[in-house]
Amino acid sequence: MSCKSCTTGGCGSRSGGSSSAANGTAVAGCSSGGCGTGGGCNKLNSFDWLSDMVLPVTQRFDVVEIKFKGGRKEYFRNVHQLDLTTGDFVVVEMASGYHLGSVSLQGELVRLQLKKKSLQITDDMKVIHRVATPKDLEKHEQSIARDLPSMYRAREIIRDLNLNMKLSDVEFQSDNSKATFYYSSEERVDFRELIKLLAAEFKVRVEMRQISLRQEAGRLGGIGSCGRELCCSTWLTDFKNITTSAARYQNLSLNPAKLSGQCGRLKCCLNYELDTYVDALRDIPAVDKPLETTKGRAFLQKTDIFRKIMWFGYSSESTWHPLPISRVLEILDLNAKGVIPESFDVLTPVAEKKEAATPAALNSDLDKLDKKYAIKQVPAAKKKKKKKKKGPGETEAAVSQPAAPAPQTEKKQRGPGNRRPS
Repeated sequence: MSCKSCTTGGCGSRSGGSSSAANGTAVAGCSSGGCGTGGGCNKLNSFDWLSDMVLPVTQRFDVVEIKFKGGRKEYFRNVHQLDLTTGDFVVVEMASGYHLGSVSLQGELVRLQLKKKSLQITDDMKVIHRVATPKDLEKHEQSIARDLPSMYRAREIIRDLNLNMKLSDVEFQSDNSKATFYYSSEERVDFRELIKLLAAEFKVRVEMRQISLRQEAGRLGGIGSCGRELCCSTWLTDFKNITTSAARYQNLSLNPAKLSGQCGRLKCCLNYELDTYVDALRDIPAVDKPLETTKGRAFLQKTDIFRKIMWFGYSSESTWHPLPISRVLEILDLNAKGVIPESFDVLTPVAEKKEAATPAALNSDLDKLDKKYAIKQVPAAKKKKKKKKKGPGETEAAVSQPAAPAPQTEKKQRGPGNRRPS
């Protein structure tokens, strides 16, 4: 965690001195042990990797980065060519009066920072007056001691006025002539009456500055769910928009309690690896419907993006089956063609069951041919004779077939006397 003012550290830089003559590796800063590893304050640090390159004073870049309470940084011109070291306290010019801050960065790195933030060096840029004296430091400590009681009293006044705002921090200027109140609110607040009451209460000039919830968490500091200090209070200054789609791309559970940070908004770290996940998802197919197999319908349970493995499970089972991306593409292609594979491992469709062939079934074609030609060779004599009933004077005539006439035998009519003897 950072120290009480976050302005007394030397950013972990090494500096020599009389007290460090024995080892020569003393750490600049407050050395309170609560400012992070190394003993130096590490709130929004900028490591000066050009500190070993010593240039003449006349050739140094005359703009210096000064850090104030809460990690706030501003740029001032070193017009008096003061020999400064990272971590030194200096008295700088303000719009009204003066303030005390610590040197956080100087040299060519400041030129790069100005170029990155698109800031121009003008004659209106404020300057550094002098290196802070013990009297200046004592007065600065007195102003810091007023911050916490003033914040509690200001919250009581806000509560009495029924204003919908949250006061998070108060910063008094080192000369005790001005106080800045940092607050957050989701709607427009009319605090004209509040400013009058605060000015009469603390006898200073009051400035109200609205900050976002992420900036508020950065000023207050804390420990995240990862076990490290908050990114917004150590190094992150550019807050980007974060949406729930970032969690979906990374297959994270959409649980607000786990995805929200201490500011109540989505965690900034959701954007850190988002581009890597988006690139990896290009090779993974979108499974909009379950896979069809003879065993049933398999639903997508989870996807291992970097190992290129998709896990499917049947509704009737609790077991998940891992499938590589290539196998999933093959099954999707078969399902699109109307083919249902046998399983995830065997992609061939299930063969239809055939009954055992009998001898009659084997000779069925021959039987059909025999029946076909047998109908044509049947003689007409086999047809049944049709008898017609004649009148009383007509005799019956035998109907004969012309193709094969059958021999007829004449029977003598026997009278009553011609009977055979019994």
